[in-house]
Amino acid sequence: MFWLLATLAYLLGSLSFAILLSRLFGTGDPRAQGSGNPGATNMLRVAGKKLAILTLLGDLLKGLLPVLVARYCGFDIQQQAWIGLAAVLGHLYPLYFRFRGGKGVATAAGMLLGLYPPAALLAICVWLLTFHLTRTSSLAALIATPLTLPLLAWQQPGALLPMTVLTGLIVWRHRGNLRDLFAGRERHF
Repeated sequence: MFWLLATLAYLLGSLSFAILLSRLFGTGDPRAQGSGNPGATNMLRVAGKKLAILTLLGDLLKGLLPVLVARYCGFDIQQQAWIGLAAVLGHLYPLYFRFRGGKGVATAAGMLLGLYPPAALLAICVWLLTFHLTRTSSLAALIATPLTLPLLAWQQPGALLPMTVLTGLIVWRHRGNLRDLFAGRERHF
């Protein structure tokens, strides 16, 4: 049952709301515009607030739902976290879109919301504060995600290993942003 749920979570995570919404509303593929990332931040740049919000909600839900289903099925917190990570992997490397996915931040936030809401609240608050101060979405994600790890180590240690892997994946997916941040070329709002 665990592997079935993990596979279904990956397939759900592979649905790219940015691409689907851009096709539905005729705004063009977000992978070919702006930053080239099919996520809410780039959708805000290339398609406006409405589609960005819908993308954000869709990406959050595809991280949240697998964790809630895993909890309902009686899986422990670590198994829930691995299943949630499968959804994030689907977002990062979507089967349906030639494995060209987003950076995973919103899907990871949904996963974290299902696993331990106080950690999700911490990440959201840190993201919002960092974004408010810097106007840089990538920097906000790179600061907010690792800051959840000490809280999880203290309150939900079973989720720590999968969340550490997730943090590493998010940093990896932001490696171009890190280069641009250090070179002073990163995009701001």
